[in-house]
Amino acid sequence: MASSGKYLVRSAAIRFRRRLRESEAAFIVLALLAGLAAGILTNAQQFLAHGIQHFFYGVTINRLSALGSIHHPWRLLALPIGGLLLVFMARWLHRRRRTLIDVVEANALHGGRLPLSDSLIIAGQTIVSNGAGASVGLEAAYAQMGGGIASALGQWFKLRRADLRTLTGAGAGAAVGAAFGAPLAGAFYAFEIVIGTYTPAAIAPVVTAALSAVFVTRLLGVEPYLIATTADRVLHTPDYLVYAALGLVCASMGIVVMRLVTAMELVVQAWTRIGVWRPVIGGFLLMPIAWLSPQALSAGHGALHLNLLLHPPIMFLLTVLALKIAASVISLSFGFRGGLFFASLFLGSLVGQIFAGVGNMLFPGLAIDSNDAALVGMAAFSVSVVGGPMTLAMLMLETTHDFALMGVVLTASLISSAVTREAFGYSFSTWRLHVRGSIVRSPRDISWVVDLHAGRIMRKDWVSIADDSTIAAFRAAIPLGSASKAVLVDREGRYRGIVPTALAYRSDLALDGLISSVATLVDTTLHPETGIQEMLALFDRLAVDEMVVVDAAQHVVGVVTERHARRRYFEKLESAQRDIFGET
Repeated sequence: MASSGKYLVRSAAIRFRRRLRESEAAFIVLALLAGLAAGILTNAQQFLAHGIQHFFYGVTINRLSALGSIHHPWRLLALPIGGLLLVFMARWLHRRRRTLIDVVEANALHGGRLPLSDSLIIAGQTIVSNGAGASVGLEAAYAQMGGGIASALGQWFKLRRADLRTLTGAGAGAAVGAAFGAPLAGAFYAFEIVIGTYTPAAIAPVVTAALSAVFVTRLLGVEPYLIATTADRVLHTPDYLVYAALGLVCASMGIVVMRLVTAMELVVQAWTRIGVWRPVIGGFLLMPIAWLSPQALSAGHGALHLNLLLHPPIMFLLTVLALKIAASVISLSFGFRGGLFFASLFLGSLVGQIFAGVGNMLFPGLAIDSNDAALVGMAAFSVSVVGGPMTLAMLMLETTHDFALMGVVLTASLISSAVTREAFGYSFSTWRLHVRGSIVRSPRDISWVVDLHAGRIMRKDWVSIADDSTIAAFRAAIPLGSASKAVLVDREGRYRGIVPTALAYRSDLALDGLISSVATLVDTTLHPETGIQEMLALFDRLAVDEMVVVDAAQHVVGVVTERHARRRYFEKLESAQRDIFGET
């Protein structure tokens, strides 16, 4: 009976897998399930992180950064204690000897294949970091777990590569949408931050996943994230110019923060003897910052609302801005896990309020509304750090319900995005991958480019001849018209250049001269791992038709022609484009 039951389950799974490949409706159902799971996991992570904050600091949900002061300084020991827990987790992970994969990297390099174990570890580290009070947000953990569970579902059902990427992105976006009660923001997060493209084939499953995740949040009685705004507002052309300037300021500040994190990380990583204790040291460094201003703690949900309500003076805002940047830089560079999604929203609100205060002092006629500037700054700063202008525009729309503000929000966001791409070229997540040595610059699928290397496309049918042969010996061995080129090798089989056959038949060459005297590309070779883009760039720069592939000992293992390399590149590019648009 047990064996027959297993057979029935296996048969049903095989039929459903086949149905998923053939039916868009079945795929949407799977996206709905992934969204529901993402919504549950997002709320569970919130509960755990806020439970840790309540245990250490005795505060209610999302109110840690809204504390006026820390009445019991010993509570700040939660920061180094959290760092100590991360040290223990890091020691356990060291035994795995494998780099954890995040959701953006999974979609860009691994076709959406994201180990669920990696997601659990990253989420656990982020929950500990945020719960202890470090200046990191939970959104990275939400996206990681949402994408991880979606990827696990997709792998179990053996989805095609393009479908698996879509489902992984849908799960990540659904989790972020559930965190804010904002399905449109979640859908655009999936498209802009995780999948990397807007595609007709992906719209229905991505939106379905986001809606189902938000449904879970509301079913659990969690109120959506809302910000009150000015009801009566008329925006004119000068307002757009003012907020465009705010977009420039936010882009510059965002780049500075990302650079500071990296610079500090490089300094801290050079500490070889005490490097393992970095999170503990970072926790102690965060204690005086938190003592000066609790607004620097955690992601900043409570502090953001508090400042929008109280409109504190500029000097207070400048102090909090400096402390929050310092806390974020220390938290991330000293080994606390998390992202800058909500921290960048909070920083943007501070920059916006400071911008409004300074602007009104210098140019009273502008009459910049402090709350409006804070909201525009939130979007523009986050776009610089996180990427995704439409994601942040939709988040502002869904959290404020203010359509009138959307024009200036989009203006500032698009300018911030353009300036950041031009001057920096990365979002925070892809920048950290770049620093780690990854070639990822965006979530677009580039795994096919990585797979297309010289060792995969080289030919193995080349003509070779000893480099100490004479011109006469070359002509005798390789008659004109029998081969276009010959590869020169020494007695040990090491590469010594390429000789075009026509060049060896020049009438001005002495027959007793060495063939090596007319060899070309003596110092130019490819290696089996050389990527297609590097190969094509070399072909263009050197204006040659063929290059040799050698191993570590300089032995010839193959030959790559420019024509074949370009054909394979464009075949793969066309195939990737068909996947993007859902064509078969």
